[in-house]
Amino acid sequence: MRKIAATTLAVLVPLAGAGAAPAEAAPDRSQVVIIGHRGAAGHRPEHTQGGYELAVAMGADWIEPDLVPTKDHVLVVRHENEISGTTDVSLRPEFAARKTTKVVDGRNVTGWFTEDFTLAELKTLRAVERLPAIRQRNTVYNGYYQVLTFQEVLDLAKRLSRQYGKQVGVFPETKHPTYFRSIGLPLEEPLIETVKRNGLNRPNSPVVVQSFEPSSLKRVAKDLRVPLWQALGTTGQPYDLTAAGDPTTYADMMKPEGLAKIAQYAQWIGPDKSSVIPINPDGSSGTPTTLVSDTHKAGLKIGVYTFRSENQYLPLQLRRGQIPTDHGDALAEYRAHLDQGVDAFVADYPDTAALAKAERGQPHKQVQPKQFDNGLPEEGQE
Repeated sequence: MRKIAATTLAVLVPLAGAGAAPAEAAPDRSQVVIIGHRGAAGHRPEHTQGGYELAVAMGADWIEPDLVPTKDHVLVVRHENEISGTTDVSLRPEFAARKTTKVVDGRNVTGWFTEDFTLAELKTLRAVERLPAIRQRNTVYNGYYQVLTFQEVLDLAKRLSRQYGKQVGVFPETKHPTYFRSIGLPLEEPLIETVKRNGLNRPNSPVVVQSFEPSSLKRVAKDLRVPLWQALGTTGQPYDLTAAGDPTTYADMMKPEGLAKIAQYAQWIGPDKSSVIPINPDGSSGTPTTLVSDTHKAGLKIGVYTFRSENQYLPLQLRRGQIPTDHGDALAEYRAHLDQGVDAFVADYPDTAALAKAERGQPHKQVQPKQFDNGLPEEGQE
């Protein structure tokens, strides 16, 4: 197995001192939002009923479904439209001929694609763990869960809200919206119709729509009053800007003038955590940037992605032991970002995020043993 460098007992970063960006004055971090990244991705295969249920049981405030369309234009929940890594489609001989290569956002992608399957066909597939080499324990759940529709996730959030006595938010992302519009399966129109049909079109809606492509959010904003979240990459630019010949990069969008433009159509930004606390070339954490304070000055909130507990995803000084897939001091990473003043965590391990939040004064509602099942669907409830 590949080894990682020996670790130290140092804390994440010195958050004060020469050259450091000052944290905001005594923010109320007890209200930080915990977003279950594709459910509880560290504990269950992504985008599954069991993953979403477990995320809320562990303290997630919102659950995240990535949206892609079927051939019959139904929004379903998968990490990507290419599904060989998240379903058992490659093992199904009846679909062998559907394997193909497509150009998605300027890249050649080979596999099986949701837009080539009807909803009924997708429902015959079962979810599998996307990162089996890293999260081998999750493979025990391979084959248990169906592909969910966006409507089914909204219905699940309503049930979980009743079960836990709190409003569970739903945080859908439009995936590759420029590509899907180009092939006649746009995402925004069915998303808008679904939100309206469920009576969720209001400024305080528990639905918060996210996208990396500004044009997708602007389309949504024309018809919905729900909060919007501009996701931001670490390099390059949104694909819709590439397609339009606009040179604006993600880095440009995170400058004060770029944040002011985002504030004209969105309420949140969602950068990678390294945009708040950078990673040095040696893998250690660097000096915090001014992005959090700049975001708040622009009147926006900031949620950062993706918090994972495995050594290979943590800064050098927070890794524990020599095995990349073992867990390190993830709590220290949460604390450092809380000290910077972030408003939300996108977390693969909502339980660890909830513990960090509880340290700041707001423990989540404890789950009674009779409420906390094994996360598997009951018969007839897939």
